[in-house]
Amino acid sequence: PSGMTFATGGAVVLDSTSHEVPTFTKQVDTFKKMVKDGTITEKQLTHSVALVAFSDNDYASTGVMGLSSLNDINAYIGKVTKEMAANVEQLLKLGVTKVLVNNLHPVGCTPSQTRTNNYTTCDIFENLGASIHNNNLKQVMTTKKNVHIVDLYTTFINIVDHVPGKGSELSKQFKRKLSLCCESLDSKGYCGQQGVLSTELLYAVCDKSNKFFYWDYMHPTHAGWEAVMKQLEKPLREFLDQD
Repeated sequence: PSGMTFATGGAVVLDSTSHEVPTFTKQVDTFKKMVKDGTITEKQLTHSVALVAFSDNDYASTGVMGLSSLNDINAYIGKVTKEMAANVEQLLKLGVTKVLVNNLHPVGCTPSQTRTNNYTTCDIFENLGASIHNNNLKQVMTTKKNVHIVDLYTTFINIVDHVPGKGSELSKQFKRKLSLCCESLDSKGYCGQQGVLSTELLYAVCDKSNKFFYWDYMHPTHAGWEAVMKQLEKPLREFLDQD
């Protein structure tokens, strides 16, 4: 009742002609206008928490993880994290009291990357790119007070980076960690895709989604997110309870 979202599916941090969705900066600008015109009051801001939810759209759209030069990758990732930091600073200046920013999950462990090896192992190079992003993010956010990095990378790895039946109890509950519950029948298709006739389903769904960490090629199941949040709850509470 007292919150709102400015998120848009497919949004990016850096402006790109290939995207017609609002960038992170445009989302913050919309928020800024609502503060200035009084739609969002100062009283609301004194008890506010902002979540900056970042995925890998900036990297997937440019194919940056496929760049041949490590220097090029570092430079591009540096631009993304610098722009994120600038926008977080804007939120703090507007009066937001606490900001949560998630780091990048291990992209190389998503079924879109693991299907090439029959869903058996994570793509090391993709995860290296995610780690570079996360290290850069940590550097640009360290100096900011009232900002907490939500560590999706570690919480995901704690679950999916173990062979079946091994790892913590949270990890053991998933018999399928690198494969997906909802799979397209076409290698270029997607979960939920239908044929010309709406009754023709071009995907298959598993029987027990709670045994799978990933729902489709990119997104965790409800059970997957619950296992992630069980790890995040304590550090989040500690941060939010700070004066």
